[in-house]
Amino acid sequence: MAIGEFIKSGDWKGEKHVPVIEINKTDDKFNVEVSVGKEIPHPNTIEHHIKWIDLYVKYDDNPLVVHLAHFEFTPVTTYPKASVEIKLEKPGKFIATSYCNIHGLWESEKIFEL
Repeated sequence: MAIGEFIKSGDWKGEKHVPVIEINKTDDKFNVEVSVGKEIPHPNTIEHHIKWIDLYVKYDDNPLVVHLAHFEFTPVTTYPKASVEIKLEKPGKFIATSYCNIHGLWESEKIFEL
């Protein structure tokens, strides 16, 4: 089985594990914020927590996915939310994956334009 068969997705407004991607564009840069639990808070305990979030970009003119950032979180002391400033020269979509230590791997995507 391929790992893609284990990745879950959903609407972040109804599922607390789905990463949320928010984009704020200024001039030629994008401030991209990714979080888990925006609408429905995710537990942040040693027993149940978000371990990490990865951010990727998939350009419209390229079949490959580019890894942009990796954010690690410590249970109890951190909230699964991070941001990064990125300069992009082509349109495409951001893809975020998050990992819950109990419920596994989740993903979402958001299209952006220049």
